[in-house]
Amino acid sequence: MNARQLWLAVLSKDLRIAGRRRSDAFNPLIFLLMVVTLFPLGVGPGPDILARIAPGIIWVAALLATLLGLDRLFKDDYNDGTLEQLCLLPQPLAFTLTAKVAAHWLLSGLPLVILSPLLAMLLNLPPAAWPTLALSLLLGTPALSALGAIGAALTLQLQRGGSLVSLILLPLFIPLLIFATAAVESAGMGMAVQGQLAILAAISVLTVTLAPLAIAAAVRMSMN
Repeated sequence: MNARQLWLAVLSKDLRIAGRRRSDAFNPLIFLLMVVTLFPLGVGPGPDILARIAPGIIWVAALLATLLGLDRLFKDDYNDGTLEQLCLLPQPLAFTLTAKVAAHWLLSGLPLVILSPLLAMLLNLPPAAWPTLALSLLLGTPALSALGAIGAALTLQLQRGGSLVSLILLPLFIPLLIFATAAVESAGMGMAVQGQLAILAAISVLTVTLAPLAIAAAVRMSMN
């Protein structure tokens, strides 16, 4: 089996497992919809207020939804010995583990992009900003999954590492949050958004490129 076939096998395995554990796959989306639905009840239904804070609400909810169940990203494979076998294979471990990051994004990031018009409508975001919101999520969520995988790999040996993962990752999410919300706010006011989206894309490309090396190093450290 070459590296490409192994990558596809790991990806399909994670997607099949997620299909059998539908509650794990739907929990982040349910959490996101609950936050977006309940938030107007807390701050009031004023359309101007909601439109002004909508980008921040959606992106903060997306960040928190990404963290749900993140500590289990490698845990099952670690417990049943699959990770150890992957470390022993001649294929590059960093490349192989990107399949797990891709599976996480397909299950948590891509649905956020698809649901973004509904979230924008619930929070009275101006329609002119809807494409920018979807594009910001499309550009930023891969970085969320990649950074999340680093945190999950670092806490692999801990029994309950979910809270520690959150503490590790939240400071790393701040640049994404700043530029993504700035882009959506600028779009709502009819201003140019190319600069913010370009920075967001650069952050995502850099993160997705370098994160697999850190993930592989953290997993090998946990194997020793």
